[in-house]
Amino acid sequence: QVQLVESGGGWVQPGGSLRLSCAASGTMFVLNAMGWYRQAPGKQRELVATITEGGSTDYADSVKGRFAISRDNAKNTVYLQMNMMEPEDTAVYYCNADSTYHGGSYDPDYWGQGTQVTVPS
Repeated sequence: QVQLVESGGGWVQPGGSLRLSCAASGTMFVLNAMGWYRQAPGKQRELVATITEGGSTDYADSVKGRFAISRDNAKNTVYLQMNMMEPEDTAVYYCNADSTYHGGSYDPDYWGQGTQVTVPS
């Protein structure tokens, strides 16, 4: 069973930075696409960023210019570098992966447990 193990969440002041990591275990194959969702209480779930095996990225408008997603295919690990953080970035961040992605929509079939990120106002 594929598991996604997240680390790096926590508390950061506005304007600061955090780097989230998510390592996939239980598979011998590189996951085709990986990404991050986030959700705050009372807010719609938001797809923050995705990255394909080949390194193509996509970002939500709310984080463009501030966040950067990257991956290490040898480790099946995805990272989310979050810079210039704002209180509205406060959410539970979920790592996820689409094991069968081949273009088009991103439809995760594996999910991490979520990690809390807090930016006080």
